[in-house]
Amino acid sequence: MERATVGGGCFWCIEAAYKPLEGIVSATSGYAGGHVEDPTYEAVCRGTTGHAEVVQLGYDPDHLSYEDILEVFFTIHDPTQVNRQGPDVGSQYRSAIYTHDEQQHELATAFIEELESAGLYDDPIATEVEPLETFYEAEAYHQDYFEKNPTDAYCRMHAAPKIEKVRETFDDRIHQESSH
Repeated sequence: MERATVGGGCFWCIEAAYKPLEGIVSATSGYAGGHVEDPTYEAVCRGTTGHAEVVQLGYDPDHLSYEDILEVFFTIHDPTQVNRQGPDVGSQYRSAIYTHDEQQHELATAFIEELESAGLYDDPIATEVEPLETFYEAEAYHQDYFEKNPTDAYCRMHAAPKIEKVRETFDDRIHQESSH
C-alpha cells in the first residue's frame, strides 16, 4: 500500500470524494503543514497552527496510480483559489499536496506544470507542493463524516457534488458495490 496526502478545502469533502474509487484502501482526515504539535480542530480553524485540513489516502498502486490520485484531486477542487475553497476561507483550506518521497514531489510538480501549460484555468494554480513532515489524524468525529451525516446541509451542498463529479468523471474506476 502507498500513501498520498492532499488538501483542497474541507477534509470531509475530499475524503468522501476519494472513497468510491477502486484502489483506495483508506481515507483519513487530518492536519499537515503546520508548526504546532497535535493540533486540535478548533486551533486549526482559528488559523494559528499553520496546518491545512488534509486527507491521507492509503491506496493500492496495482489499481490506482499516484497520477490517478492527482487527476482526481485537480478535478474535485479549484486549485487556483488561495487560502479558500468555496465558502471555506482561511489558510487551513489551502490547496496543497504533501509528498511522501521525492518521486511524488517530482510527479506532483510535473502534473501542475502540465495543467498550467494546457491553460485549463484562467488563474494560476496556487497548489503548494511540500514534503510531508507530520500527519496528525483529525478527531474521530471527522472520520467518515459524510457517510455518518449524509443529510447535513454542508455535506449536501459541498461534498455530494464532489462525489457525483468523481462518479461521473472516473466511472471506470469506481468500486462496483458503491456504484449504485
